[in-house]
Amino acid sequence: MEKKVADKELKELGKRLVKDIERGKNPSMDVPIRTLSNVIYSDKSKMITLGNKIAKRYFFNVAHVRKFTQTTEVAALARDLIEAQKHMSLREVFYAMRRTLPNSNIDIVNEQVESNKAVEDLELITDLLREQLYINANKLGAAAGRIVIKDKGDLIDWSKLGSGGWSIPSSVEELEFKKVDAKFVLYMEKAAIWERLHEDKLWDKMECAIIASQGQATRGIRRLLQRMNTELGLPVYVLTDFDPYGIYIYSVLKTGSISLAHISARLAIPKAKFLGLTADDVIKYDLKRQIIKFKDVDLKRLKELSKYDWFKNKNFWQRQFKMMEELKGKVELDALVTKGITFISDKYIPEKMKNKEWLD
Repeated sequence: MEKKVADKELKELGKRLVKDIERGKNPSMDVPIRTLSNVIYSDKSKMITLGNKIAKRYFFNVAHVRKFTQTTEVAALARDLIEAQKHMSLREVFYAMRRTLPNSNIDIVNEQVESNKAVEDLELITDLLREQLYINANKLGAAAGRIVIKDKGDLIDWSKLGSGGWSIPSSVEELEFKKVDAKFVLYMEKAAIWERLHEDKLWDKMECAIIASQGQATRGIRRLLQRMNTELGLPVYVLTDFDPYGIYIYSVLKTGSISLAHISARLAIPKAKFLGLTADDVIKYDLKRQIIKFKDVDLKRLKELSKYDWFKNKNFWQRQFKMMEELKGKVELDALVTKGITFISDKYIPEKMKNKEWLD
């Protein structure tokens, strides 16, 4: 089904361009504008979404022709990938597009940032995910827990994959959930914390699934978490450090991101809850000695974060931001090891879940 939808959209794009040529018109594309001025936070959906502003991109326009050519080139490449049922990484796409135009010394792309932007533009024009175009990014995530899935015909039991867990792919559109005994999903920004919880078998003791990335979650992880929340009805809790960047990671998972506002509906999890370290935890567990002093850039990031539409009118979040500023530093989840090797698994997370000490 995914293949047919993507194939149809790419063919429609091609037909529109051919029709312009046949009518003697300047071939053009409608590209939604991805600047901050066209990004909106909706109180109703609790997500960042893209507005209705559109830019016309013409082939016979010196300012547009390069991007126009790059977009049509990646569209043709995606069409070939879908037809062959083969995937390419973003890096491979760059090399596949990096060729010189006939009778010239002009390359279609010189740097990967150009091919990446062409892929993003194609997403906007066709309303398709990059993964639906058979273009993938790197895999940076692991999962474990009481869940059995079917992926490319293989049954995979997340509870029986040794110490490494299941490596989350770039595209999770086609995987099926075959058996779910988990009651919730716990996502964390750090692989090291995931390894601690996995070794302690927290997912078995608390009947859940644990998922991790390395820093900001990849699109594949975000899409997987959203599917588990919407399709399986599993609550998603986000475990991060007590710092502006950890809270930003939670913010992106919950409301979406400015750069990917056009696909928030497929990635954002408005019902996600913050289970990470708070200023109250720092006091409760006597972690002040573990504070890492802020740099000027950290304080600047904190002030920016406090002004986000989805935070600025929530007193409990403003209280956290104020206390973080007063502490003049951050505290990492790893600092909980000072209370015991398995403290985070035996006490910290179970108690916070039992007492419903999460932020929304």
